Amino acid sequence: WYAFEAHGVSPDIVTVGKPFGNGLPLAAAVVARAVSDAFAAGPEYFNTFGGNPACCAAGLAVLEAIEADGLRANATRVGAELRKGFERLMDLKGARCVVGDVRGRGLFLGVDLVTDAASKAPATAEASWICARLVTRHRILTSLDGPGDNVLVVKPPLCFSLGDAAEFLAALEEGLVAANALPEGFSFARTPT
Repeated sequence: WYAFEAHGVSPDIVTVGKPFGNGLPLAAAVVARAVSDAFAAGPEYFNTFGGNPACCAAGLAVLEAIEADGLRANATRVGAELRKGFERLMDLKGARCVVGDVRGRGLFLGVDLVTDAASKAPATAEASWICARLVTRHRILTSLDGPGDNVLVVKPPLCFSLGDAAEFLAALEEGLVAANALPEGFSFARTPT
């Protein structure tokens, strides 16, 4: 269920946010026994939304749908294909912007866009231009992250299909090719994400 499980870590606290309620206000904190015992012995805690039955029912329905529809296995399968596709794009040569690294697992991936594969200098402006192009030309929402604002954040819904992945990869390749064909001195503005 969680990325930390792949690293052999047993956290004291795990929080679950917005997707848990599929649009309804629902979050959860799963804690180790020692944490919950200490919490119970501490000052009184009050929350006006605690235990809302409609939202709790929605959360249970989301968990049931994830299992019934095989969405965890889908995330593993489609995420592996996305990762392979992003890694193939590392071979795409460009004068201005290339894929320097791919990080993450499942359907939560980061594509590091750099100006040079050897130095890994961030392609900040180009990443912003590509992110904007993905949404305006292809209707694909992504965001940027990282210290250089050059990591394309890819986190589609769990139902993302192999066909969706192929469409995304083609759009990203088109964006990389187009960014590398822009005239020298072309000015990029930062895309708000």
